[in-house]
Amino acid sequence: MVLVDVVVTDKQGNAITGLHPDDFIVEENSKAQKISSLTTPADNAPAAVPELPPGIYSNRPQYRSPGAPITIMLLDALNTPFTDQAYARRQMLAFVKEQFKPSDRMAVFTLTGSLNVLGDLTDDPQVLYAALQRYKPQTQLLANSGSAPASTPANDPTTNSTPASIDASTAPVHDNAGADALRSGTSAAIVTAQAALVAFETAQVAYANEQRAVQTLAALQSLARILGGLPGRKNLIWVTGDLPFSFIPEDRVMTEAELMEDLPSKDQRNVVDRSAGNFAATFRQSHAEEIREVASRLASAQVAVYPVDARGLSISSDIDAQETMREMARETGGRAFVNQNEIKVGVRRAFDDESAAYTLGYYPENKKYDGKYRSIKVKVKRDGIEIHNRRGYYAIDPTQVKGYNAKREVESAQGDVVPSTLVSFMAQVKLPSANSDHSKIGVIFLVDASTLSAEDVPGGKRLNVDFYANIYTGGKSVASGGKKIDQVFDANTYQQIVQHGLATQLDLEPQRGQLRLAVQDARTGLVGTINAVSP
Repeated sequence: MVLVDVVVTDKQGNAITGLHPDDFIVEENSKAQKISSLTTPADNAPAAVPELPPGIYSNRPQYRSPGAPITIMLLDALNTPFTDQAYARRQMLAFVKEQFKPSDRMAVFTLTGSLNVLGDLTDDPQVLYAALQRYKPQTQLLANSGSAPASTPANDPTTNSTPASIDASTAPVHDNAGADALRSGTSAAIVTAQAALVAFETAQVAYANEQRAVQTLAALQSLARILGGLPGRKNLIWVTGDLPFSFIPEDRVMTEAELMEDLPSKDQRNVVDRSAGNFAATFRQSHAEEIREVASRLASAQVAVYPVDARGLSISSDIDAQETMREMARETGGRAFVNQNEIKVGVRRAFDDESAAYTLGYYPENKKYDGKYRSIKVKVKRDGIEIHNRRGYYAIDPTQVKGYNAKREVESAQGDVVPSTLVSFMAQVKLPSANSDHSKIGVIFLVDASTLSAEDVPGGKRLNVDFYANIYTGGKSVASGGKKIDQVFDANTYQQIVQHGLATQLDLEPQRGQLRLAVQDARTGLVGTINAVSP
C-alpha cells in the first residue's frame, strides 16, 4: 500500500475536517487509483498507555509515541555555519517558550557528523527547553576551504598590474623580444601555479561536500528506521544553512558555476571559474542511487520535510541553497521557510499542518518495483480549499538496491541513537539467579507479526526472521547471540502468531553494559531495535 499524507486547509490556512474517501481523487502517473483507506486528523488523538513492568522493554508505537502526531526537530551543525547555529538555537528556544502547545509532541536531534539525540519524543516543554539549552553551536568539521584568488594573466588588458616577480623597468628597453619572452614565460608559470593551487583547493572542497552528503544521507537513513514503524505523518523540521542534495537527482538545481561553465565563452574564462564549474557538474550527479533510496525510505515512513533556513533573512541570499530547500519540501509534502527572520513561525506552521493532515492509502496498479519515479496528484471535491502533499515516490525495493547487505543494515540499526521501529517487538530480560543452575542472561522476544512479511507457500505461511542480542561496553561488543526462525506455519498456528506474537529466546553470557536487541525480517530487510540495560 502507498500512503499519501494530504494537508487540507481553507484559503486562510484553517484545517478542513470531516472529509471522507469519496471526497478525494488520487492519481499515480495520471491514472486514477482506488482509495483503500483513509485516516483523518481525529484518528490521531493521544491514547493512555500503561508503563512497562521492570525488565520489559519495547519499541512498539504505543510506547514510543502514544497516538499524538510526531514532529522531529533536526539542528544541523554539519551543513550550517557557526554563527547561524546560534541564531537558530535562540529562535527554537523562543518557540518552545512562547508557542509550544500541550497537544504538541516533539523530539530534538542534532547532526554534527553523526545523528545524535538531545531529547527524545515528549510533550513536556520544560524537557524540550532544557534539551535545547544543552545544544551548543559547533564549528563545521567539514567546512569548505576558501576559494583561490582569481587568476589574471600578466598581459590581461583589463588590469594595469605587473607580476611582483618582474620589474619591467629593469629590462633593457632595446631588447623588446627578450622582455616579451621573459614576461610570457613568467606569466605561464604563474598561471600553472595558480591552476595547481585551484586544483588542490577544489579537491578540498570536493572532499568536504562529499563527506557532508554521505553523513547527511546516513542520518536520514537512521531517521527513516527510527520513525518508519510509528503510524501517521511525521514532520521533520530541518534547521540548516544548506542542503547538500535534492531528492530528485535528475532535476537537481544547476548552480551558477555550472551554468557559467556551459556558456559558449567558457574558453575565455579563468582557471578558477572553470574548475568550480567542472566540480559543480560532477557533484550534482553524484550519489543519485543513494538519494533515491533515502527518498523512498522517508516516503514509506511518511516523513514530510520542513527545511528552515538557519540564516534567517540574508542580505546575500544563496539562491541555489534556497531552491534546494523548496524542492526538498515539495517532494516530501512539507514546506520550506527561507529568507525570513522569524524561524519559529515556520516551526509553528509545521505543527498546525498536523491538525489538517489526512492519510490516504491505495494499492498501485503497477506492482513492479522498477526503481522509477512515480508522480502522485491528489484532488479534493470541494471549492475554496488548498491541498498539500508529496509529489511522488520511487518504486524501490531496498533489498534489491545495489550493494545491499542485510547484516550491515542490522549493524546500522543497532547504532541508531534511539530504537528503530520498522519491526515491532517486546523483550523480557531475565537475569541469572543464584538459586538456579541457569547462569546466563535470558532474553525472550515477542514480535508483532503484523510488522513481518509472510510468504504464501504450500502448507501455509513462511516466516523468515533473524534475532540478535549484543552487550556493548565502551563501544565494543563483549557478548553476543543470534538466532534464526525460517519456518512454514500451518493456517491455525499462523493465526495464533498473528494474535499473540512470534516468540523465541536467546541466552547471553552475563556482562555489564548496554544490551541492544534487534529483529530483522529477512524477506524485506526491515529492522526493529531496542536499547535495554544489562546488570
